[in-house]
Amino acid sequence: MVIEVLVVDDDSRVARVNAAYVEKVPGFHVAGEAHSAAEALRRVETLPRLDLVLMDHWLPDGTGLAVVQEMRRRGHQTDVIMVTAARDVSTVQAAMRHGALQYLMKPFTFAGLRAKLEGYAQLRRALDSGGEAEQAQVDRMFGALSAPPEPELPKGHAPATAELVRQALMKAAGPMSAQEIAERTGVSRQTAQRYLKLLERTGRARLTLKYGDAGRPEHRYVWAARA
Repeated sequence: MVIEVLVVDDDSRVARVNAAYVEKVPGFHVAGEAHSAAEALRRVETLPRLDLVLMDHWLPDGTGLAVVQEMRRRGHQTDVIMVTAARDVSTVQAAMRHGALQYLMKPFTFAGLRAKLEGYAQLRRALDSGGEAEQAQVDRMFGALSAPPEPELPKGHAPATAELVRQALMKAAGPMSAQEIAERTGVSRQTAQRYLKLLERTGRARLTLKYGDAGRPEHRYVWAARA
């Protein structure tokens, strides 16, 4: 059975990248995208079938948690995985209380999202089997959601700076140099270069070379989904 997914993110480019990630995981299909709380609720109401929502928290007309609350009030029991940069414990706690199955923090890699989705698919298979469950099966069900955490950033790399560079590259219309990313983000060229190389190593950016009239070629980076 294919799992139908709604991708919710305030940034349409980020939503497209996340949707592309979802489509790469066997057994998952993107049923639609939404970029606001109101649009997310309309999609939940109108999509012919929906199994899972990847829910951003900060939306232009509300929050992802408010959307989840309204979904439950309207009787929609669609599963939710929060995918957001919100890191405060109160938001994480509220997500748990409102029934979010998982909480994936930005920035993340394809491997990080894939692990969450594969854990969710395992849970669905266990639940769809029906019947009564023994303790061992219940333990496996809950364990399916405890996917291994995404590897931490290397020593000397700050999550906030990584997200800043990531967003700048994702929103760029084409390949960008370290100097151009530095100017957009306010970090030094050396810092931008270091984080761009990290994105390249993790497969989220592609390196291209721009040759001039003389000298070494300029290193330019493009977000992997557009490479």
